Amino acid sequence: MGLLQLFVGLFCAAAAAAFGVDPAVRISVFQEFSPAEGFSGVTQVQGFHDDTRAFLFQGSSRSVRVPDDAAGRMLQKLRGKSEFTIALTLRQEKLNSGVILSIHHGEQRLLELESSGQKSEVRLHFQTKGQQTYTEIFPYMLADGQWHKVSVSISASHVALYVDCNKIYERVVAVPLMEIPEDTSFWVGQRNSAHGLFKGVMQDVQILVMPQGYITQCPDLNRTCPTCNDFHGLVQKIMELQDILAKTSSKLSLAEEKMKGLDSCYCERTCHVKGVTYREEQTWTDGCKNCTCSNGTVRCEKILCPLLECPDGTTPGYVTGTCCKECQSMCLFSEQTLVEGQRCAVHHPTAGLCQLFECRDRTMHRIPSSEDCAQLTCAESDRITLTDRCCRVCRGHDFCAEENICADNSACVNLDAGSSCSCKNGFRPLREDSAYCEDIDECAEGRHYCRENTQCVNTAGSFMCICHTGFIRIDDYSCTEHDECASGQHSCDENALCFNTVGGHSCSCKPGYTGNGTVCRALCDGRCLNGGSCASPNICVCPKGFSGQNCETDIDECSEGLVQCDTHATCVNLPGWYHCECRDGYHDNEVYTANGESCKDIDECRTGRSTCANDTVCFNLDGGYDCRCPHGHNCTGDCVQHAKVKHSGQIWVLDSDRCSVCSCQSGRVLCRRMVCDCDNPTLDLFCCPECDPRLTSQCLHQNGLLTYSSGDTWIDSWQRCQCLNL
Repeated sequence: MGLLQLFVGLFCAAAAAAFGVDPAVRISVFQEFSPAEGFSGVTQVQGFHDDTRAFLFQGSSRSVRVPDDAAGRMLQKLRGKSEFTIALTLRQEKLNSGVILSIHHGEQRLLELESSGQKSEVRLHFQTKGQQTYTEIFPYMLADGQWHKVSVSISASHVALYVDCNKIYERVVAVPLMEIPEDTSFWVGQRNSAHGLFKGVMQDVQILVMPQGYITQCPDLNRTCPTCNDFHGLVQKIMELQDILAKTSSKLSLAEEKMKGLDSCYCERTCHVKGVTYREEQTWTDGCKNCTCSNGTVRCEKILCPLLECPDGTTPGYVTGTCCKECQSMCLFSEQTLVEGQRCAVHHPTAGLCQLFECRDRTMHRIPSSEDCAQLTCAESDRITLTDRCCRVCRGHDFCAEENICADNSACVNLDAGSSCSCKNGFRPLREDSAYCEDIDECAEGRHYCRENTQCVNTAGSFMCICHTGFIRIDDYSCTEHDECASGQHSCDENALCFNTVGGHSCSCKPGYTGNGTVCRALCDGRCLNGGSCASPNICVCPKGFSGQNCETDIDECSEGLVQCDTHATCVNLPGWYHCECRDGYHDNEVYTANGESCKDIDECRTGRSTCANDTVCFNLDGGYDCRCPHGHNCTGDCVQHAKVKHSGQIWVLDSDRCSVCSCQSGRVLCRRMVCDCDNPTLDLFCCPECDPRLTSQCLHQNGLLTYSSGDTWIDSWQRCQCLNL
């Protein structure tokens, strides 16, 4: 709570310091363009005041659409906002129903303010989450021919209507979503070229993208802090901070656990080779290569042997465990050249003797033979006499087991009278006896068999063929394209077609659907009306209370017998719903029940609602009352309504409703709607528009496809519309 109070204080301080209108948050419509220039049916006239221009909107054929460049500048300020105020000064003709301003994309109304003189309503239409159009209706008459200051202020989920600096209504609504596409239309004084024509004068039409924009019109009104939008933003920000705090705390706990194990650890990148650990920049010799540990990676280079020039009495030769030849002492014995440490056996078969000599310091020295020769089990023909030992061996003797001078990447090979080294597959010799060998990089030298759609990767003694992305292996050397579509490993929507491509795939929505292929949405011709949703091509799922291919038909629950109202109530059909309304003479005391069982009798006599004259006595009845004349009196049977006496049998039209006819009958006033007799030449066409014979008295549906005659009614966007020619 302390954090919330801190934010509220900061917001309020900022609002107080920043009071005033920044041009960056003001959309002044008549400053951006002049509707009197290039638009028929609009004339500049004297306004409520002389500080700004005022315009008279008249006629039935005009098209006041804000030019695209001006509309783009204005809508950019409104885009993405959820707190703004529509403010203007107007004088609307009596009984006119027209749109003050309308911002829409195609048939989708994003924001629209409408004043209906027919219904005595102010209507605000705006888009909410899910691209649904929300309509809030305020019962109020603006179309009375008088000047009015009007402000409609939206702050997140709150909307308020101010008229002449008085707050008339405040409602909780769905949060507006001002996602305004680039090609959005901005109309003034009408919904489009054929509908919602406003008739009257407008001045100071503006949209203020700021908190409590009504203050600019009525500075003396109270301001609230924070606004609803501020509070929504604060709550959202606090939730985000709480989420960040929780995630950060979790990460810190994990980091603390890891740091406990690192307190005594010196983080140095080392190299591990054949069970030995080498530190950074440490060097060592591996066979015939010099290696270095560099940033955790082993880097080796071949040892370059020096060119030897051996003196007399020496010869180049390998010393066990070394990579390069060294100058070694040599001995000449029986026409053989021996190096230091090399032995030579002299066999005397006839005498059965053997003498063993070794080259030391350039001289052959006789070595007493102390070895006992093993008993051979092979045939005489398979016994081999060796030149460096006195004992004979059998053919196939394992010399490699006695002494193996071959390094890791070299293999020892047994011969008839000794052994030699041979490089393993994938390696080549680093010296001529093949005791030391290095890996062959088949990839770099082009000695591999990897085919297209693969990448060659060198390994110790061999190579690997890695498949490219989007391909799968056929064998060790080749890969083929992976068909993600056939395997089901794709990202396409269930209502999309999958097309396999090289290294991937593409998606395209099926006919009747729209989208990017990953997400596809069904299309319905003529769109789904009245809150319906398009479930599949040209199939709308209608909300409760509507039917038809496009959910265009309101279900009349009353006439179809779907509702059973209480005996004291009558069923009234509404767009998408119904209402059990109390009959005349009954009321529900604001205790609403769906079937009207809360309707109770009104005691007209006690509440003063009766119209009985003073010479009669009022008697309450169930659902009504009776005006009775006391015994012995001669009563007139007159009625009293609104402090005016109406004589018994008198008929009149209500001042507040020109379409209602009332009569006085024995003290009681009975009112009904005017009967529309189209053959009556004096008939009021305002009350009976269906009797209008003029061809011009037709109306075009909001979608521009349907035509209605004067007096016809229909449902659109949960509203009941009627064609009137006035």
